[in-house]
Amino acid sequence: MSGLSHPARIAEREPDRIAYVMAADGDAISYGELEARSSRLARYWRAIGLRAGDTIAFVVENNAWVFPLVWSAQRSGLYYVMISTGLSAADMAYIVNDSGASAVVVSPITAPRIAPAQSEIVSARMLHLDAVLAAAAELPPEPIADESAGIDMLYSSGTTGRPKGVRRAIEPGLPITTPIALDSLVAQHYGLGSETRYLSPAPLYHAAPLRWSMAVQRLGGMVVVMDRFDAQQALTLIERHRIDASQWVPTHFVRMLQLPQATRERYDLSSMRVALHAAAPCPVSVKEQMIAWWGPVLHEYYAGTETNGFTAIDAQDWLAHKGSVGRALVGELRICGPDGEALPIGKTGDVYFANGPAFSYHNDPEKTASATNRHGWTTLGDVGRIDDAGYLYLTDRRNFMIISGGVNIYPQEIENALIAHPAIADVAVIGAPDPDMGEKVVAVVELRDPAAASAELATDIREFARARLGSIKTPRVVDFTDALPRQPTGKLYKRLLRDRYRVDA
Repeated sequence: MSGLSHPARIAEREPDRIAYVMAADGDAISYGELEARSSRLARYWRAIGLRAGDTIAFVVENNAWVFPLVWSAQRSGLYYVMISTGLSAADMAYIVNDSGASAVVVSPITAPRIAPAQSEIVSARMLHLDAVLAAAAELPPEPIADESAGIDMLYSSGTTGRPKGVRRAIEPGLPITTPIALDSLVAQHYGLGSETRYLSPAPLYHAAPLRWSMAVQRLGGMVVVMDRFDAQQALTLIERHRIDASQWVPTHFVRMLQLPQATRERYDLSSMRVALHAAAPCPVSVKEQMIAWWGPVLHEYYAGTETNGFTAIDAQDWLAHKGSVGRALVGELRICGPDGEALPIGKTGDVYFANGPAFSYHNDPEKTASATNRHGWTTLGDVGRIDDAGYLYLTDRRNFMIISGGVNIYPQEIENALIAHPAIADVAVIGAPDPDMGEKVVAVVELRDPAAASAELATDIREFARARLGSIKTPRVVDFTDALPRQPTGKLYKRLLRDRYRVDA
């Protein structure tokens, strides 16, 4: 079996082929069963009045019904909105309203989380997953007569502000087998195919876990889904299922590297061929350790929900360009100054993609305009530089930059240095108000052993930073916390930390 397809076509040819496995209980769902489940759900959407071009929202945790839900929407010509279960009830309601969803499906786990803001939802019907499944089970498993390709409508993480939706137009009547841009990239650049055994350790409500998993299923591969990330369980699953492809974020690597050496050496990971990672640039020391452990199988990329560009780098190239997130495969890289004009090679500025796919933020022309310069180039809000070979190095998010005494300081560099401290499990660096300097550098630290927190350890951490970064970038303050507000995808809600310090100030 080769080439891009669709789970429905794979079910016709090989109904017993496994489409996905739920890691928590080992439940294995075949392509034939996925086909029946998604067809019944598609019939249910039609029965309640949803038509091609309408929008449906899902607030569901990783469970055995996520793939039937999204494929049922895809084959019904719907926009499907995946909403993070970790958002506040107000943000969930905002996304439902902003997306124009006609219905929102909630699970027994997520229903109580959105309930406080249910009265704020304007026009969407609230559908409970158990009731939907019971009704759909009574319907025939044959495909609906008016199948057409739908598409996801996903929202940014909201780490620096309110989530922003990206809505791409659906062309009416397209066959459900119509590929999306990622599909060919997955097959041609990374060599994934029908024999792929793909591990997804992150929530499927986020862009990369969802889109890459669906791309694997278009090819006829098998996806192993973790309900939540656990470092040792991830290694167990790689060995048990002979996983050959996977997707991670740097936080996953850090957690796995923090396992005892004897534990890490216990597992046979030799099946791994393509270990993708993204969401945030990986600290050099962390990636060096991962390559030493897993071998040259790591593939890093830089992209966003907006799909306006894509860079990629494999392990061999990374070892020659440490810290880079690669060269452009989609779009052309440009580094621009505050005036939106291109800067010379090696200069640091805003990262733009030229001649990439266009995008707009739903219902927000101002945000769309702020992400687009006069040349039509678009940015995801990151800062970086390009070397003379065309490799991109990310410095930080523009919104995270600290200005202390008139000096621009990028937190990511400090975080990458501090994560190597033996006492630190996780760290976030932010700017807090300071009456003399405007902002001061604050490191908020999650320790491996919370009981070790002390003034002496804070001083040691500051000296550790000073030896590696100099005095200007050394945190003025080191605070300890039990847990940082980090998403399961590894992204950090820095605005929550910054807001807390601003209120205190």
